[in-house]
Amino acid sequence: MIHYALIFAFGCFGLGLLFNLYRIFVAPGVVDRVLALDTMVINIIALLVLYGISTHSGVYFEAALLFAMTGFVSTVAYCKFILRGDIIE
Repeated sequence: MIHYALIFAFGCFGLGLLFNLYRIFVAPGVVDRVLALDTMVINIIALLVLYGISTHSGVYFEAALLFAMTGFVSTVAYCKFILRGDIIE
């Protein structure tokens, strides 16, 4: 039963990733693109965790944690660049 749930979850998060990719290219403003990138990071983290569950390996959970930290820092940097025009003060 868990096998079918994993396949369904892979499909849902993969579809969400494609929708985010579409939103990055079609978004009317920069803020919408940053939000789509942040949501894309969340979907990639979910896919990494699901793959770790399906392979019974703990390495992918650590990779998801590193990807989450990198995604958070990049989102903050993008937002700071949008607000101030400069990242480093």
